[in-house]
Amino acid sequence: MTTLPPGPKSTLLLGSARRFRKDPIDFLRMLARDYGDVVSFQIGPQPMALVNHPDLIRDILVTNAKQFHKGRGLQRAKRLLGEGLLTSEDARHLRQRRMMQPAFHRQRIAEYGRVMASEAERASEWWQDGATVDVATEMMRLTLGIVGKTLFGADVENEADEISGALDEAIQMFHLLMLPFADVLARLPLPPVRRFNAARARLDAVIYRMIAEHRRTNDDRGDLLSMLLAVRDEEEDGARMTDEQIRDEAMTIFLAGHETTANALAWTWYLLSQHPEIEATLHAELAGALNGRVPSVDDLSNLPYTRKIIAESMRLYPPAWVIGRRAITPCTINGYAIPKETVVLVSQSVTHHDARFYDDPERFDPSRWTPEFESTLPKFAYYPFGGGPRVCIGEQFAWMELILTLATLAQRWRFHLVPGHPIATMPIITLRPRHGVRMTAEKRP
Repeated sequence: MTTLPPGPKSTLLLGSARRFRKDPIDFLRMLARDYGDVVSFQIGPQPMALVNHPDLIRDILVTNAKQFHKGRGLQRAKRLLGEGLLTSEDARHLRQRRMMQPAFHRQRIAEYGRVMASEAERASEWWQDGATVDVATEMMRLTLGIVGKTLFGADVENEADEISGALDEAIQMFHLLMLPFADVLARLPLPPVRRFNAARARLDAVIYRMIAEHRRTNDDRGDLLSMLLAVRDEEEDGARMTDEQIRDEAMTIFLAGHETTANALAWTWYLLSQHPEIEATLHAELAGALNGRVPSVDDLSNLPYTRKIIAESMRLYPPAWVIGRRAITPCTINGYAIPKETVVLVSQSVTHHDARFYDDPERFDPSRWTPEFESTLPKFAYYPFGGGPRVCIGEQFAWMELILTLATLAQRWRFHLVPGHPIATMPIITLRPRHGVRMTAEKRP
C-alpha cells in the first residue's frame, strides 16, 4: 500500500497553520530540508503537500496538469480577480487563453516597449538628488503607469494613489483568506472584509469606466483593452468577450502586470545597492550599449548582463513565490500517496535556493547565468513565471519591461539603502518587501 509522504507532527485543530502564517517561506524551506522532496503537512483541516524537485514539479505543472486545479488561495482570489486567466479552470481557461494570446504576440508586445521606456524616462525625473525615497512605492507607481498605458491606453497618473491604495487594501485581505476557515470569515462583516469590498468597488469603477470609454469611441488604441474588445472566439461560436469577462482579465493583468514587476524591480535595486561591483558592471554595459540614450526593444539583445541581473534577482526574490495545485483525483508523487483534495505546493522561493542546483545559493551572482549553466540547469529548478499550460501569458512582456526599465533608470540614478532600514519579505500573493525599501537617490552624471 502506498504511504503518505513524511512530514511534521501537527496540532489537531490548526495543524501547522501558526508556523506557516508566521513565516511561510522559512517554514517551507525547513520542510524541504528536514523531510525531502515530497512532504505532507496540515493547515487547519486542509491536507497539504510540498514538492521540491524539478522533475516532480514538471510532473505537476506539465505532465499531469489535468489532475490538478488551482489551490484554494487562488480560488479565494476570485473575490478580486473573478474568472480571469489566473483563477479559471479547464475549458473556460483554455478558451480565455486562446482569445487573449494575440494580445501577447511578439510583434504586439514590441510595440509596448516604447511605452515602457518612455514611462521609465518620465519616472527618472521624479526624484531629487540626495532625496530619500521608498523604491518599492516608486516602482509601484512606475509600473502602474506602464500597465495603464499598455492595458488601457490611458494615463492613470491622476488616479495612481487611489488605485494603488485600493490594490493594497485588496491584497491585504489575503492575510485573512489564508487562515483556516477563511471561507466563513470572508462572509462576516469584519473590518478587513469591508475594506476589501470597498477596494474592489473602486477598482471595478476604474476598469468598467475604461471599458465603456473604449466601447463608446470604438477605436483600436493599440492597447490590450482594445484587443480584448475586438477579439472573437473563432474556434467555437465566434462570440466576443462580455464586459464581465473583460473586467476579469483586465483585473488579472492589472494585478499581475503591476504588482509582480514592481516587486522584482524593488528587490533588484536593493541587491544592486549591496553589490557595488555588480552595479559598476551594469553601468559599463549600459554606457557601451546605449551611451545615455533611452533604450528600445532593438537594444534588448545588447544588454545581456542587465538580463542576468534581473534573472538572478528573481531567483533570490521570485515575485511569484509559491504555486498551489489541488488534486482533483487521488494520485501518486514519487511513490507517495496524495489523497484527493490535497493542496500541493511548489515554491520558487524554495527551489531557487536549492544547493543541488545553485552553487552558494544565497549569493547574488548574475554571472552564474552563462549559456553553459543554463543548458545544464533542470527546467523547473528556475521557474519565476510558472510553467506548463498555465505558464504566465505575459512572461515576454515582463522580461521586456524589467530590462528596459532597469536600463533606463540605472543610466540616470543609483540608490543607496538607508542605514538601519530593515529588509524583510512579506509573502502574500506576491513577494513584497515588508517594510518597503527606503533608499537615498544619487543622480549619475
